[in-house]
Amino acid sequence: MSIDSRSIVGGENVLFIALVGQNHDGHKYIKDLYNYQGVRVFIISKFDKSLNQFDDASFLLTENTLQSLQKLASYHRSKFTYPVIGITGSNGKTIVKEWLSQLLASDFRIVRSPKSFNSQVGVPLSVLQMDSTFQYGIFEAGISLPNEMDKLEPIIAPEYGIFTNIGDAHQENFSDLKHKVSEKLKLFTNTNRLIYCKDHQIIDSVVTENHIEKTFTWGNAEDADIRIKEVEMDNGSTSIRVSIEDKNYSFTIPFSDSASFENAMHCFSLMHLIGVESGNISSRMERLVPVAMRMELKEGINSCTIINDSYNSDIGSLSIALDFLLQQKQHTQRVLILSDILQSGQSPKTLYSEVAKLIIEKKVDKLIGIGKDISEFASVFDVDKEFYSNTNDFLDGFSRRQIVNAAILLKGSRTFHFERISALLERKAHRTVMEINLNALEHNLNYFRSLLKPNVKVMAMVKAFSYGSGSFEIANLLQFHRIDYLGVAFADEGVALREAGITLPIVVLNPSFGTYELMIEYNLEPEIFNLSGFDEFINILERSGVDSYPIHLKIDSGMHRLGFNIEDIDTLISKLKNYSNIKVQSIFSHLASSEDNRDDDFTQKQIENFNAIYNQISNSIGYSPIRHILNSAGIERFPNAQFEMVRLGIGLYGVSSVKQSKLRNVSTLRTHVIQVKELLTGETVGYNRKGKITKPSTIVTIPIGYADGLSRKLSNGAGHFLLNGKLVPTIGNISMDTCLLDASGVGVKEGDEVIIFGAKPTIFDLANVLETIPYEVLTSISQRVKRVYFQE
Repeated sequence: MSIDSRSIVGGENVLFIALVGQNHDGHKYIKDLYNYQGVRVFIISKFDKSLNQFDDASFLLTENTLQSLQKLASYHRSKFTYPVIGITGSNGKTIVKEWLSQLLASDFRIVRSPKSFNSQVGVPLSVLQMDSTFQYGIFEAGISLPNEMDKLEPIIAPEYGIFTNIGDAHQENFSDLKHKVSEKLKLFTNTNRLIYCKDHQIIDSVVTENHIEKTFTWGNAEDADIRIKEVEMDNGSTSIRVSIEDKNYSFTIPFSDSASFENAMHCFSLMHLIGVESGNISSRMERLVPVAMRMELKEGINSCTIINDSYNSDIGSLSIALDFLLQQKQHTQRVLILSDILQSGQSPKTLYSEVAKLIIEKKVDKLIGIGKDISEFASVFDVDKEFYSNTNDFLDGFSRRQIVNAAILLKGSRTFHFERISALLERKAHRTVMEINLNALEHNLNYFRSLLKPNVKVMAMVKAFSYGSGSFEIANLLQFHRIDYLGVAFADEGVALREAGITLPIVVLNPSFGTYELMIEYNLEPEIFNLSGFDEFINILERSGVDSYPIHLKIDSGMHRLGFNIEDIDTLISKLKNYSNIKVQSIFSHLASSEDNRDDDFTQKQIENFNAIYNQISNSIGYSPIRHILNSAGIERFPNAQFEMVRLGIGLYGVSSVKQSKLRNVSTLRTHVIQVKELLTGETVGYNRKGKITKPSTIVTIPIGYADGLSRKLSNGAGHFLLNGKLVPTIGNISMDTCLLDASGVGVKEGDEVIIFGAKPTIFDLANVLETIPYEVLTSISQRVKRVYFQE
């Protein structure tokens, strides 16, 4: 089931629910989903005659598709009797959920909300993950309006409840805090036991007023079920001692901020309540790891550290975030970048006076305020400060050099798009151009698609800067033409595509251990090619709180570069069976010599070996991932091995070892003459005087050199480039930024165009001179050479 057309890869078994919202309408995607993604079953709330064209599709017409989704989830929930924990509150929901999952994972198989899926849409999607293989469910619920929890309660139907805390978020939609607490408490109408901190007086009073008697409380209050006896925060950890029915318990968590203490106490209370042995609780608490969901710590420019908490902004969460900022002892300065706080329910003057007091209390050295409201009350802040009306003004006026060796907290409401500031702060005019003919690329794509059997998917390779052609622009075109997958070499390439707005599934073919968290953050899917990589990625997933994350298994079928060896397969299968937080999206291998008919027997053996291993894995895990082994040459030569998907690489960019005449040239490297000299016999040109003038000659200089990717092997007449319709030779050594040509007898002037490769000379001509392959020529062109894209 899906509500997002962008996330559907194979739609044959997908139910698409066309949700309608303020800024979107899922009905708009029905035609494309039917035509390009194979979806045949839809739940809709709008029916028009155009849908009659989809003869083999089924449409379930309902008044409200969101309500249908919620009712479907509620019915699905009713089929399971294992305990469910429901969590609500203003802050900490996701952390408590993820920590409980960590703490209980050794005892139970747990299904939980992905990330922060706690909305009217997110909750039903989360609950629909439930199946009979799980033993506990943990789901969070958030509301922003009255009566919303009435719809979520029957979907979660929790046996145990946790109310984390109450703050000012969305306060403008409620009459007061007690009203909001009352609305949130509706989640626990039928719970067996509700956990909350009795020191939160508003929560406690509303619980009492609503006659909720099945509670299990903690706090400093005398009548709390769990009484806090001692809390000691020191050197990144917190030691906690509590008393329950005159029995003392103690444990330590590896965090020293107030938010972590509160979250840990909720977890401790739940574990004690369900009977986890105290010694196990203590040992597990010590091993808690951070959850990369909300407040993120990243390396920044100029020896800075970036704390990104730009998901919401209220006074309560600001205080908690400032506690975390205060812990960053490795820097000489603490900087807060704060947007308008939009959902406080307080007057701006009262609000920002309170913020100003908090900033002094938390020892912030510098405030950068962004927004009209905070700027209006600049005078209440008694620290080093500067203000901007909006994020664009900040980005325009900010110098990367003005903050050095600082811990920087980004705290902003979503509407201020602080991710743009995060991108700025995180560490991460040449006249020669390479022209990219997008029409030619589209032609090549259509040629290869014409060779495929129906329903075979295509993964387009955009690694190595799209074989030198430019990643985003090519990816954007491929996305428009409904390619199924993109393939990149490294995580940074995938991140750049995501940040540029590419939403297609992206596979990272050479992931490194240090980039797994980045890949999860940007929804990039890793190739896993050995057991150590599998284990490392599983560890990262467990810390990140992600379930059913897609991975792609590479099998070594004979190329012996990357991939699982046959002796690894049994161990791999055992691991796959033990973890529910991954999903094998595809299994693939790489042909060593698909273009060479002399190696066809070897290629066929590779295909047979791969298919045997694929069948062994798929039969063992109980489902059938996508298979793919063919590259560009393989598509043209081995139609029997198309399986469910093929990988289209160099062929897309106009290079074929089989039927070159079927493809169009995509890339043309152009430059121009910047100087013309008439030289006499006996003179020399270039470094080491390698260019000898044996007769009066016209020598021209062009602004391209080995720093641009022009190989020095093309020096001294080895390379010939097109100038005014004639191929002219190089003379002398190619230098870093320039190259000299002998243009004698051509008739040339400054500004005349020179073609390095294109229609003539071709990429093959250069590759032959260099004794290499067209791949290397294309990918060697440096990124300082500007790419120019055009359509005919």
